[in-house]
Amino acid sequence: MKTDRKDRIRRAKAARNAHKPRRLPQQAASPAPEGPRTPFHPGMDIPILLETPRFLILDKPAGLAVHPGPSTQDSVETRLLPHPRGGPWLAHRLDADTSGCLLVARRKTALIEAQKAFQERQVRKLYWAIVVGDLPQDSGEIDAPLLRQSDASGWRMVVDAKGDEARTRWRVLGRGEGLCWVELELLTGRTHQARIHCAELGTPILGDPVYGTSAPDDSALPGLHLLARSLELSRPSDTLSAQAPPPEFMAASLRAMGFESEAQS
Repeated sequence: MKTDRKDRIRRAKAARNAHKPRRLPQQAASPAPEGPRTPFHPGMDIPILLETPRFLILDKPAGLAVHPGPSTQDSVETRLLPHPRGGPWLAHRLDADTSGCLLVARRKTALIEAQKAFQERQVRKLYWAIVVGDLPQDSGEIDAPLLRQSDASGWRMVVDAKGDEARTRWRVLGRGEGLCWVELELLTGRTHQARIHCAELGTPILGDPVYGTSAPDDSALPGLHLLARSLELSRPSDTLSAQAPPPEFMAASLRAMGFESEAQS
């Protein structure tokens, strides 16, 4: 009797268990897919020309300052997301009105390396400018020291023998009616160097409100026609090279002198 009772209980349990849902082996929850990471605050992106773990080369828009100032808080610095361990840091600077290649260090060691490279003139910087006037030669070099001069109305750079050494190598890439498309290689890195050296040659940069003039036909073309075209830096840890496209207001003038718009990837 006891054996029959045990068999009935065993069969009843088996029947109940047959209708229970089987438990699947537990698996670790899959992490939610991450969105693309960005070095900028939301909605404040700047085009990136080159990105490595230690550096960024940005395509700074014309009109955006690199540092915040009394008149504006919007700048490259304020758009960059801060890192918990410090940085990122600007490795050099561009005038607010100049567009193009701007180097940013993402690590303190990278900043120190880049600053040393700039100081030792191991960085190759090429600029494009549209200048007003006609250069009689196709290439040349200007050596004109620059000194900062201040007065009640503000400050500007002037050519002065007491100033800091400033040398710029230049060559003509194209010519138009009353305009030249010029490549500038800054052999030194002085404030406003490209702008004042072009003016010193008798061909100021188109759209320059300080050292320049308007277009030959007095039309109002927007913006300073100066582009930090390319930047090359070679260090034991990194080899960096980037090229910035001209802003559209400048490209329109360049096309009249033979420039073919570059395909965007």
